[in-house]
Amino acid sequence: MATRTNPQTNTNQSLWEQLTSAMSRGITPYILLTAYAIVVPFLAITNLMADARPSLYGDILFVAMLGTFLLLHKAPVTKTYSYVVAGILLCVVLPYFGTFNQLYMDVMIQIGMFCVLTLGLNVVVGFAGLLDLGYIAFYAVGAYLWAIFSTNQAANILPAMAASFPLGPEWFIIFLPLALVIGAIFGVLLGLPVLRLRGDYLAIVTLGFGEVIRVLMTNLDRPINISNGAQGIKDIGQPPLFLNPVFGAFGFDFNRAQISQLHFYVMVLAVLAIMLLVVNRLNNSRIGRAWTAIREDETAAIAMGVPLVQMKLLAFVTGASFAGVMGMIFAAKLTFINPPTFDLIRSINILAMVILGGMGSIPGALLGATLVTLLNLQLLPRITAELEARVEGLPAALDPAQYQRMIFGLLLVLMTIFRPQGLLPEERRSGELHSDTRRFLRRKGRSLWQPPTNRQPRILIAL
Repeated sequence: MATRTNPQTNTNQSLWEQLTSAMSRGITPYILLTAYAIVVPFLAITNLMADARPSLYGDILFVAMLGTFLLLHKAPVTKTYSYVVAGILLCVVLPYFGTFNQLYMDVMIQIGMFCVLTLGLNVVVGFAGLLDLGYIAFYAVGAYLWAIFSTNQAANILPAMAASFPLGPEWFIIFLPLALVIGAIFGVLLGLPVLRLRGDYLAIVTLGFGEVIRVLMTNLDRPINISNGAQGIKDIGQPPLFLNPVFGAFGFDFNRAQISQLHFYVMVLAVLAIMLLVVNRLNNSRIGRAWTAIREDETAAIAMGVPLVQMKLLAFVTGASFAGVMGMIFAAKLTFINPPTFDLIRSINILAMVILGGMGSIPGALLGATLVTLLNLQLLPRITAELEARVEGLPAALDPAQYQRMIFGLLLVLMTIFRPQGLLPEERRSGELHSDTRRFLRRKGRSLWQPPTNRQPRILIAL
């Protein structure tokens, strides 16, 4: 059957669309991306070699380096090329860049940590459609697990083995899978009571679960002092420096602080890679399709034979397990935790990352976590520093960092009004919420009358 095409598809293109279309042909995107991926890191590293102190120019180059991943995602290049460039940046360029200034290394570590947390919450909220406002509780469980056993707090629980505590750094690797299991168990404990709940009721129960864990950690200092109450736990053990021989073999002479930061960077990157692999495989499997069915209509999902109980529990378990692992790494990095660290605002921040990037979108979750973390740790502090340098006696009321929550709220309102599907939405949700279907399809390279060319089912649009 002949395919009917829209003759105005090319004539209605704007100058910008024509320019981007011309630049996306042949080897042009490969040349441009390769040049960008070489020049920007070179400028950033040479800038830090000349002056290791943070500056506005250095922050711009740092953000530009991170923007390479977004360009790789949007540019018309092969996956192999994208993986090679991204691997070189993540494994070589960014860690080497971070050794010149620990502030940038710390920002990269925190971006990786929040990427894992956002991916985990995205499974629950974005894939399965279960609004979870107590997600930070699983993070707290993993953090307190390692904090208790790597300090003398464990001797209060097991007095017969008091001489064995605190556990040494070599136990850290053993406790990582244990934190995953403990997080999964708490995910089941949360999932079972909320199986029959939907919408606002589900959100209220999960919010209560998060507050219960926080209050429990505040009061577990009597009659047996397990969590040390509101004072928190300090001097938490750190992981072993297992990469020292590798650095020595390549002739690197880093100080202890640099080596410690590099170890945390490697661990967070490894957990993030595993999380991406697991989430991507689940999303493209029958389980992912079952989660989508539950998100769209639970009644229809049950009628089609979707095992509702098992699928909901699996969503909670998947998100909770990796949050537990990341909580353990967070406690070891910070060496101090207390209950206020895991309050409701933390859960809201992670949820804001999911919404900003696009619910149900894996690249969107990564983008949302990166943007919000950069806003917290780079943009607002940099604006404050620049204002203090130019305005003598700047009042505290004009400090932009004081309005962090207001800025988050404003961003969410603007996203809801102008781009409810998120910055990098999944294609299904983008089509559902797009205001101009013709423009959406034209960007995808086909007309209104032309069906998708791949085998996977796409959006069905009724004219």
